[in-house]
Amino acid sequence: MNAEMPSRASPDALAYCADSVRVADSDRFATLAFAPAERRPGLLALYAFNVEVAKSREMVSQQLIGSIRLQWWRDAITEIYEGTPRRHQVVEPLAETVHRFDLGKDTFDALLEAREADMADDPPADLDALTAYARDTAGGLVRLALQVLGARDAPAMAAGEAVGTAWGLVGLIRAVPFHARMRRCAMPADLLAEAGLTAHDVVERGGSSALSGVVRRVAEAAEARLAAGRVLRRQVPRRALPALLCGALANGHLAQLRRAGWNPFDPRVASPLPSRAWRLLAASVSGRY
Repeated sequence: MNAEMPSRASPDALAYCADSVRVADSDRFATLAFAPAERRPGLLALYAFNVEVAKSREMVSQQLIGSIRLQWWRDAITEIYEGTPRRHQVVEPLAETVHRFDLGKDTFDALLEAREADMADDPPADLDALTAYARDTAGGLVRLALQVLGARDAPAMAAGEAVGTAWGLVGLIRAVPFHARMRRCAMPADLLAEAGLTAHDVVERGGSSALSGVVRRVAEAAEARLAAGRVLRRQVPRRALPALLCGALANGHLAQLRRAGWNPFDPRVASPLPSRAWRLLAASVSGRY
């Protein structure tokens, strides 16, 4: 299928995807304005798929039901590649996107496998485990977006994985209060133990200087991944930029976190970035993600 052809997905399905991403992932939605018009439906389908999968745990009261929801998506992805997609407002445009842009199934499989960690109450064992989760989820989504944009070269994919991983780590930090309300903590167990904390402490007591130290370590890991992605900037084609703009936003969120003393419970951390549109425009013009 010609990647430059207009999308054949139904207007109702695309409208559903747009509404879903606008509400649940407003930062990524904002980056769509910088993508070529003919590629936006494909990016919307990917981002809506990510929203659907990411909310698997929060929509259910039992871990088993959440795992069943993830299995539903595994089966749906398999059926897309078999040419028999399910009737669903996200599956329909996602199926067209997969075939139109020849997206690799392995990345979807790794993303869904990593999402099984959402069903566990225990935090990840260490920073390496948390980083691997961010790489396979947020990093995998960026790699798929790069394929939609026609940027499949090795530097773009490496930059996408690094920037996406950083974006995922920043998102996990910003989600600490949300996870606490759900009686969960995603900060690494080994860093918590070093700080004299447990996941239960974070859930029950919220912010503390000890937790801020843990968060700073995770934030530093995100900064390192951003730096690794930016080293490749001059080798990455401009067509890749819309998928990498989350790096500029991650940098902004890290600055907010720094001003908040690395306390994820500070209201400034959850606040939208000021002048987000101008920040994205500047990144797009300069090519600096």
